[in-house]
Amino acid sequence: MIRSALLLALLAAPLSHAAAPDLTTVSERSGFQATGRYDEVVKLCAAFAKAYPKEVKCVEFGRTPEDRPMLALIATRSGAFTPQAASKKGLPVTLIQGGIHAGEIDGKDAGFLALREMLEGRLAKGALDKQVLVFVPVFNVDGHERFQQWNRPNQRGPVEMGWRTTAQNFNLNRDYVKADAPEMQAMLALVNAWDPLTYVDLHVTDGAKFQHDVSIQVEPVNSADPDFRKAGLALRDNVIADITKQGSTPQSYYMSFAKTDDPQSGFVDSVSDPRFSTGYFPLRNRMAMLVETHSWKDYPTRVRITHNSVISVLEQVAQHGKAWQVAAAAADARAARLAGTPVALTYKTLEKSKLVDFNGYEYTRTPSDVSGILMTRYDENKPQVWRVPLRDEVVADLEVAAPRAGYIVPAAHAAMVAAKLKQHAIAFRTLDKALDRVDTETFRADKASFGAKSFESHQRLTVEGSWKLEPRSVGKGALFVPIAQPKARLVMAMLEPQAPDSLLAWGMFNNAFEPKEYMEEYVAEEVAREQMAADPAVAAEFKRRVESDPAFAKNAHARLEFFARRHASWDERLNLYPVMRTNVAP
Repeated sequence: MIRSALLLALLAAPLSHAAAPDLTTVSERSGFQATGRYDEVVKLCAAFAKAYPKEVKCVEFGRTPEDRPMLALIATRSGAFTPQAASKKGLPVTLIQGGIHAGEIDGKDAGFLALREMLEGRLAKGALDKQVLVFVPVFNVDGHERFQQWNRPNQRGPVEMGWRTTAQNFNLNRDYVKADAPEMQAMLALVNAWDPLTYVDLHVTDGAKFQHDVSIQVEPVNSADPDFRKAGLALRDNVIADITKQGSTPQSYYMSFAKTDDPQSGFVDSVSDPRFSTGYFPLRNRMAMLVETHSWKDYPTRVRITHNSVISVLEQVAQHGKAWQVAAAAADARAARLAGTPVALTYKTLEKSKLVDFNGYEYTRTPSDVSGILMTRYDENKPQVWRVPLRDEVVADLEVAAPRAGYIVPAAHAAMVAAKLKQHAIAFRTLDKALDRVDTETFRADKASFGAKSFESHQRLTVEGSWKLEPRSVGKGALFVPIAQPKARLVMAMLEPQAPDSLLAWGMFNNAFEPKEYMEEYVAEEVAREQMAADPAVAAEFKRRVESDPAFAKNAHARLEFFARRHASWDERLNLYPVMRTNVAP
């Protein structure tokens, strides 16, 4: 493994100042060849607080399923060590998170190094006077302790590392909306308390071999509140400019080929769904940054780049945070006025592309005698500039008008939905009396398709259909979720049935789309004959379907269901989404 000369040069000055040994990491002491176990995080969290009692507090914000403490360091020179104090002083909060995928652990070691250098006054001077840093060294703590070599076979260092998923096998960067994992529930509670203006998620990418060393992606840039995108774009471009000056070659899109293993297919920029950090936080009108160092760079190089990115973010927030707070507050106000207006639930990248220069290596593509497929083999001794297509124009795809008042969740589903809303600090109220024949909009699925296999412990569901006016009675204990609130976009992401990470999409209402009562075939035969005898129009419609629809004609079940649907025993709630929209607050 080749040690980065540039990183060693960077560290020469700090080490010559004889930094307190108890504030250095296993990684630093090994020349960034190794990374420490979680007991090191526990010790360092306490040690930083002891060494800098006026600047750092160590807090536990949750426990993992394997009963390990989830720790955060609160660092500031403002004296604002509680969310209330930070809010009172009007300070922006920056939450920097390492180890959501615990094998990608650059952020832990880079974050501790950056924090120590800031506290020693050698980098980002004054940044901690103007903000509160909430640093979570390791989010996926149990996964971190599934520790061994080769947990990341396509990654160069450290020698040993943790595992991608939690002890319960959840991928936390698919869990932001559904929040199944106890770790995510703890993180959302931390986020709800501190309300970070900027959330920085530190990763290591997978992928092909090329020269570029990091991607810096920020939202909102292509998504969510259009005016707030200016702040996201400024943060992204400023950080890219900062680390470029320090020798990095960042890109603003995820560097994964449009076609797997084919460099000439180029790249496609996109917007992540809300299950991901960068898809979730813009729905709260806050900025999220994804830092993805390149897995084929060695560990010293990756730690240096992550360190530089962390310092840059904190400097940018110190400089522009007040203005960005004003922009975020304005986005909150606009979100509370979204009623009746189109809101994007998904985004797409247009087909048109431009050619860009991309720093890769010479390569060959030949059939493999092992797998039989076409394989790309790179020669890292021969740098090469690729001229490849980039598709980066992202536009809204599925748009739905926000309800004019909000959503109503019947009492039967209120407990489950209320628990999810509370996890995201979304406002709602419980109805204390029944309402008869309320004017509502209901969504009946014309088609419901269940996932063929489990995904993140769920059988997902997609539906086709539309909202239609329909008066329905609402029982006592139902929930009303107003659209007039700052998190209106998140409300829609959770409750619109066709949103990609809605509660429905994650399979939490599957029962509503499963037939439970049925009519025996011999009974259906009798019912069919009775209906045709009693109503010539039904007989004529059945005959027309048989003659015009070959698939229907060959499907005995469909033919009998034609009549069962017209019988009083048919379940009128089948395929009825058990959440309603209303134009008037109850």
